[in-house]
Amino acid sequence: MPSNFSRRRLLTTGAGVALGGAAAAVATNAQAADPVGAPLAGVREETRSLDELYEAAIAEGGKLVLYQGGDVDSQAAGLRTDWAARFPKIPLTVSVDYSKYHDVRVDNQLATDTLVPDVVQLQTLQDFTRWKREGKLLRYKPAGFSQIHKGFKDPDGAWTALFVIAFSFMYDVQAAGANAPRTPLDLLDERWKGAIASSYPNDDDAVLYLYSLYQQKYGWDWVAEFAAQQPQFARGTNTPGVAVNGKTKTIGVGAGGSAVSTSTTVKWVLPTGDHPFMAWGQRAAILKKAAHPAAAKLYVNWQLSEERQAASRNGWSVRTDVTPYAGLKPVWEFPNAHVDGFPRFMEDRAAAERLRQTFSLYFGEVKGDPSPGWPGLHPGS
Repeated sequence: MPSNFSRRRLLTTGAGVALGGAAAAVATNAQAADPVGAPLAGVREETRSLDELYEAAIAEGGKLVLYQGGDVDSQAAGLRTDWAARFPKIPLTVSVDYSKYHDVRVDNQLATDTLVPDVVQLQTLQDFTRWKREGKLLRYKPAGFSQIHKGFKDPDGAWTALFVIAFSFMYDVQAAGANAPRTPLDLLDERWKGAIASSYPNDDDAVLYLYSLYQQKYGWDWVAEFAAQQPQFARGTNTPGVAVNGKTKTIGVGAGGSAVSTSTTVKWVLPTGDHPFMAWGQRAAILKKAAHPAAAKLYVNWQLSEERQAASRNGWSVRTDVTPYAGLKPVWEFPNAHVDGFPRFMEDRAAAERLRQTFSLYFGEVKGDPSPGWPGLHPGS
């Protein structure tokens, strides 16, 4: 680690950007009442089996459209394959785009009475509390709802998280060698100058939050010295993994991964102690005006089934009754994952925007086309 890094920064968090109280109040109030403040009637948990829900979806017309937050269309390939194998009579259309474009796309479609998706599955967590307030979501509790971690569901059934995503950094095992980075502090080692790829923190809110955790823990000196490492920034949280797997860079920052991966070539780092990473439950909801609500219910029940949850690629489930892989604790038992912090962060849009522009001062403006391309106003129609 460079000798000029101020270790006093490790003992303070005063230089960090405050992103808490007001946002927490917004998030709490958002879940307290419906759009007119009236008490919400209870919604019973689904009791039908997947086969019964499948038959109802077929009778409805046999179609489902999903708007999925993501970076490239290939990220939905496994989902399409698994769905087609399990429910061949229900064609699934998945449109992948950055969540920050899908959410306003849905708003525009609702405003113009041209709604396309039945289900939205996005990283922009604040949209789900807003859409609930506006009365745009179907209140529904899929089977197993009572077993979902309380932080990963709306108590009234307006939305629920379907799976856990975690962001940290990764490295090429062979290229990094015996002294591979174990914590974000190690990324400042002079050996890694010019060897780091990262997704833009000022383009993706999850990466923005990850970098904010680094800044709050280690100070703005860390940010400045990381910038001096000349990282290669690109749009799309898939790009760090592409760079590391393609051996053009040794380290990738700001990307998802698995703490239980058996790969011998690339390791995704789960930091220990109080060194931060981040994780959240990716929320999904059925739109109240969805054209195929029966198929949408089938989808969320399938994704939350014990079989699907146990097959999670990163080892974590949103359900409390599904044991994580390989001795992992549930993700909400990792204090350094900041599971509760990310939803609060996403609610405070003004603070996030200030932080985004501040990181732009250090790393430069975002450049390049979005990695999913430009799907337009009505993808999936």
